[in-house]
Amino acid sequence: MKSKDQHISVLLNETIDALNVKPDGCYVDCTLGGGGHSEQIAGRLSDQGRLIGIDQDDYAIARAEKRLSSYPCRKDFVRDNFVHLPAILDALQISAVDGVVFDLGVSSFQFDQPERGFSYHHDGPLDMRMDRQQALTAADVVNTYSEQALKQVIFEYGEDKLAGRIARAIVSRRKTQPFRRTLDLADVIRDATPEKFRRKGHPAKKTFQALRIEVNGELRILTQAVKNAIDRTKPGGRICVITFHSLEDRQIKQLFNEQADPCICPPEFPVCVCGRKPTIKKITRKPIAPSAEEVQDNRRARSAKLRVAERLEREETKG
Repeated sequence: MKSKDQHISVLLNETIDALNVKPDGCYVDCTLGGGGHSEQIAGRLSDQGRLIGIDQDDYAIARAEKRLSSYPCRKDFVRDNFVHLPAILDALQISAVDGVVFDLGVSSFQFDQPERGFSYHHDGPLDMRMDRQQALTAADVVNTYSEQALKQVIFEYGEDKLAGRIARAIVSRRKTQPFRRTLDLADVIRDATPEKFRRKGHPAKKTFQALRIEVNGELRILTQAVKNAIDRTKPGGRICVITFHSLEDRQIKQLFNEQADPCICPPEFPVCVCGRKPTIKKITRKPIAPSAEEVQDNRRARSAKLRVAERLEREETKG
């Protein structure tokens, strides 16, 4: 059984196998988190290899530095948002890398620390910031957004049909008492949820997911961040992306499709004349899902999907 502070990396073996780590290569873990993927990469690198780990969470950076200290490869840990990958690589004087990993799930240690405010199971401040230096918190969202804006966030990012009902309940309650604690919000959501819907899982799950996505701007930057990674990966290098809900997976699927087949010529044209060339080939036609054994050992893996693409030669044409 994992300890409270242990993070179990999802689809770990599948991701590292797909990455095709070269001992002297340079690799980026854009979501350092608990350091599980980074440790497996570092273990395959020689002292000539290089690992760059990126995370917004200073606690994650400190954990990873300690966890990976014994590995001989060169290591650079950067506290930043992964959408800034081009600037990060420029600062490190790296033009291109051999592979990039994105594990878009929230780390277990973040969920399990009540003071981070991610969980509807633990009482804590209504925070949810990945980057604790940013200003916007979940409390700001639930206490200041209009009812319509809250409804839109919960419906779009939580995919919750009860978004309107939940938004009304939040706005009604905050008129007399602003929200400060996670369980306080979870209780209001539960009370606003009809009994028949409660049997399908914790009624606060979708709203908490939506608030986390809104606070951290996760979906607004995702496509650009992965496109940046494609642009800065060497030909033959791999880009591995693990998603945990349909909104993320949809963006990655669409981006990979567009990058693998960018032609915009009308279907009736016998040959391509638009001149758009693919930047990747898809290694996974369908996403890789966790095994039944992994899901049994780690329930947080049950919704995970892994998509993998390989960077093409820049002059390679479609066909």
